[in-house]
Amino acid sequence: MKILIAEDDFVSRKLVNTLLAPLGEVDIAANGNEALTAVKMALENNEPYDLICLDILMPGYDGIVALKKIRQLEAQKGLSPEKKSKIIMTTAVSDKSYVLAAAQANCDGFLVKPINKDRLFDEIRKHGFDIPQ
Repeated sequence: MKILIAEDDFVSRKLVNTLLAPLGEVDIAANGNEALTAVKMALENNEPYDLICLDILMPGYDGIVALKKIRQLEAQKGLSPEKKSKIIMTTAVSDKSYVLAAAQANCDGFLVKPINKDRLFDEIRKHGFDIPQ
């Protein structure tokens, strides 16, 4: 599985990386701009990410803007729905407006921090990934 973690908080980034590293190749982005660069490079190499964990509140492009831009890049590339990245939004803010904005921008899932292994893996499994318990 090819995974991108886009998270500006070092501790959160390290935690999610530790949880997901056993599942495959993990790339890290510290902000929305880096996330977009990583996605562009992956698409140019015809190796799109299977899973993207995207923080909502980040410097540069926030997670919602990055999500919209990622979906635009996938559409420009002509990816079929099953080839598009599964994008799980993460946030420390449980404000319903963020959940609604993320849903409208076509995210696949949403997790409120703090993130733990069980909740993260349950969310990933919902999107068809066969990962260990």
